[in-house]
Amino acid sequence: MNSAPYQAAQSGRSEQLPVSHLLLALAIVAVWGTNFVVIKLSLGAFPPYLFAALRYIFALLPLVFFVPRPKVPWGNLCIYGLATGVGQFGVMFYAMDGHISPGLASLVIQTQVFFTIGFAMFFAKEGLKIYQAVAVGIGMIGLLIIAVHTDADTTFLGLALVLFSGLSWGVANTLSRRAGSINMLSYVVWASAFSIPPLLMISVIFEGGWQQISTSISSASFGAWAGVLWQSWANTLFGYAAWGWLLSKHPAAVVAPAPLLVPIFGMGASAFFLSEPLPIWKILAAGLVIIGLLINLFWPSIKAKVKQGFS
Repeated sequence: MNSAPYQAAQSGRSEQLPVSHLLLALAIVAVWGTNFVVIKLSLGAFPPYLFAALRYIFALLPLVFFVPRPKVPWGNLCIYGLATGVGQFGVMFYAMDGHISPGLASLVIQTQVFFTIGFAMFFAKEGLKIYQAVAVGIGMIGLLIIAVHTDADTTFLGLALVLFSGLSWGVANTLSRRAGSINMLSYVVWASAFSIPPLLMISVIFEGGWQQISTSISSASFGAWAGVLWQSWANTLFGYAAWGWLLSKHPAAVVAPAPLLVPIFGMGASAFFLSEPLPIWKILAAGLVIIGLLINLFWPSIKAKVKQGFS
């Protein structure tokens, strides 16, 4: 891929988050973190790929008739829609449907930070710095702790699937940044059109066909439908439109680490609402992953301040 559009899109981006942008980022991660409880509860009513399809149907309709198509290539919209709809949420919903606990899913999905910054390095032709390698290594130790503690609630398959979801999120972040300064609400809405067909097709083939889809939809409770609308409007339209907007205004290394707070909200909400246990190994794993991400974000500024102190 040609890196010129990506490099051009970097110009004019702020290296620091203004207070208003920081508050927006905190609101986004609060929605995303508590969302894992909503996902788990709604999966009791809908099979995972149908649930994901419904999420994007209500993200698309009726707004697609009121917002103009963003001025980006159809290919960008298509791949973004497939990456978020199928690769990120379809796969993650499947993983959370009996393969990984909500709290751990909220933690492991944050590997998207490494993938996002890695893609940015690749397209900007930057090399891997020593502190970045150390950060990745520490984060990997945290993931290995999770891997060796797999059980009935968290399987190795679930861990692998959520890692793939993080990779897909990194792809989506890269695409939205390459789209440049556009209306991100419009971008998310129109990209949703590409998420729906493959999700419905997977649901029809692997989740019992149209009969099962009809039964799930007709028997779903008000709470389950509220979960779908929360997914569509709060998590997708607000969360990802606002997130894409922040990525269009700031470098990846400044914005991408904001979801470090998602596991705090996710694991806390899961413990409070779902009584998910928080053993020492889980807290240790979370701490290592977050420390790795923090090193990746703050080491350059820490190093610069230390040098200033000795100069």
